Amino acid sequence: MTDDQDAGAMRFIFEAGVLKRAARTGWWFAGVKQPESIAEHSFRTALIGMMLAAMEAADPARVSMLCTVHDTQETRITDIPHIAKRYLTAAPNTAVTADQVAGCPPPVVDVITAAVAEYEAGETLEAVVARDADKLECLVQAVEYRHQGIDNVQRWIDSSRTALKTASAQRLADAALNGQPLAWLTPPPQE
Repeated sequence: MTDDQDAGAMRFIFEAGVLKRAARTGWWFAGVKQPESIAEHSFRTALIGMMLAAMEAADPARVSMLCTVHDTQETRITDIPHIAKRYLTAAPNTAVTADQVAGCPPPVVDVITAAVAEYEAGETLEAVVARDADKLECLVQAVEYRHQGIDNVQRWIDSSRTALKTASAQRLADAALNGQPLAWLTPPPQE
């Protein structure tokens, strides 16, 4: 490794930090004034992915990694709302990622570009589970917003629910739709 490659890795790390400040802009259409950040979405997507992987007999570590990097490109192309995609053509996520990690050490380039390519191809069990985690996180966020009084979220719930592929994700979606976001505050009954 060289000092330049270390600096390149640090550039990517700094760039990824922008995701902590970048909003998930599609929620503005539903009336959410301050939606969660892309990093917040990615964090919970990785947790959901780990859980779904365990439920679907996929590799939880691989799925969590795919979930962690699935939106890193949005530092450069932003979180383009679904309706905007009708009118805009963004560079493929694999091309954006290649630019983002170009100055990193070769092993870093290899691991990140392979993960993004796998996620984008959507062909492995891990990629299918990671994509389900992304959609399920959106559904869960919509349910939470609805419980906070934002009533215009049904289209996000419906499109996310329809996109789910695995039986485990479908079951968790049903549990989210029938659950209460703050139910975890009540201790379970003692046996």
